[in-house]
Amino acid sequence: MKIVKQATDEAVLGELGARLAKTRLERNLTQSQLAAQAGVSKNTVQRLESGSVATQLSGFIRVCRVLDLVERFDLLVPEPVPSPIEQLKLRGRRRQRASAKRKVKAAPKKWQWGDEP
Repeated sequence: MKIVKQATDEAVLGELGARLAKTRLERNLTQSQLAAQAGVSKNTVQRLESGSVATQLSGFIRVCRVLDLVERFDLLVPEPVPSPIEQLKLRGRRRQRASAKRKVKAAPKKWQWGDEP
């Protein structure tokens, strides 16, 4: 299954779990061996592979590290590259906070005869 943005959370977790299980089996590791190498419990590996939502992200990262999948996280969340215009605005500094959209002030109404208070 291809992971698409229309997929439910459960479907994405299930697919990721199935892929982890397949990778584990390709590496000829049991769930117990993978858990021991990753420093997590066997139950954590079972929950990850079943797509259970109760697992922690740190356990997922540990399992992926043992399976040599951590480098692929760069594809998952690529490092944002500012546009050339943004780079000029920042002048070599790093952006530290988000800003709200600025409100546009309405142009003042032109004065006409008879508009006196």
